[in-house]
Amino acid sequence: MSQTQRLLLFVGSYAEAADPGVYVYELDMSSGKMNRLSAVSELKNPTFVSVDEANGRLYAISETVSEGERIGEAVAFAIDSAKGELSELNRTLTIRPSSSHIQLDRSNRFVAVSGYHGGNVGLVNVGADGLVSKLADERQHEGKGADPARQDRPHPHSVIFSPDNRFALVADLGLDLIVVYELDAQGGRLVRKSEAQTPPGAGPRHMAFHPNGRFLYSINEVNSSLSAFSYNPESGRLELLDTVPTLPAGFTAENTTAEVAISKDGRYLYGSNRGHDSIVQFAIDPASGKLTYVEHVSSEGGHPRHFALTPDGKYLVAANRDSNNLALFTVDGETGRLKFTGHTAEVSKPVCVKPVFFNL
Repeated sequence: MSQTQRLLLFVGSYAEAADPGVYVYELDMSSGKMNRLSAVSELKNPTFVSVDEANGRLYAISETVSEGERIGEAVAFAIDSAKGELSELNRTLTIRPSSSHIQLDRSNRFVAVSGYHGGNVGLVNVGADGLVSKLADERQHEGKGADPARQDRPHPHSVIFSPDNRFALVADLGLDLIVVYELDAQGGRLVRKSEAQTPPGAGPRHMAFHPNGRFLYSINEVNSSLSAFSYNPESGRLELLDTVPTLPAGFTAENTTAEVAISKDGRYLYGSNRGHDSIVQFAIDPASGKLTYVEHVSSEGGHPRHFALTPDGKYLVAANRDSNNLALFTVDGETGRLKFTGHTAEVSKPVCVKPVFFNL
């Protein structure tokens, strides 16, 4: 990082509308300290955010009530990177009864919202001015999975866009499916193209593309596993390659997984365990895409709901919801191993952390 850059951390959380919900921290790269700069309120449970770095905008989910019923919102903010502050641009209603995740497409023209509780996925237009407008499209999933308690109905948990932005891939925890939609950008529509199954009872939650664009990885919440898929960029089709556990042998206490991320060089994959309260590391075979276990490290808190690698790959920030803290780790440039720096920052019920470099 040069002297003319600063690294900001944008944090989404569980919060009541009257309380701070989206926070801005600065990570001091020389000291490792995470300093709170600001926060915004008037959002209920803004648990996930997505950042348009090029245009200095942030998009968050929220919940509200319309015509007596719960409904999700997408809220747009302008980022003042010099001050480390957010100012609301506008908000729009999205899907009922709420959304669990928000993701910008790679052209910053749409945000996709996932409806865990409603079994639905929505596509929202984003204008050139950064404002969110009406819900452009909504798709309803149907069916159930193998686990009667967790998979009695569809639960789309997140959306990721393909590297070329042609496809939107949806992890449906309730159906054990990765559903592939074609993104019709001109029509503002999601067109269902194909699907791929995880093992029964796995419950896919979040996904990450390998930098080479040939592999996709799903972290599976219900049975604490990771699935590796081959990906065909022409057709958008996925094929399951392998599934491995995220927990050490012999661990029998309750656990659910949360986030998955891949190192910038594509050599290592990381996943978080809530219950075991750890970050697990795997090495990625560059030819086959298969995973080999490396190690577990403590997340230095309770219930690591999310984590993220910094854009330069030198640090990992874990968001521990139940211990109300962010924890900072260094990433070894050769082995990919994590080492706790000793630095934490207090934040109420963090669910999502997005590190972004800004030029000053």
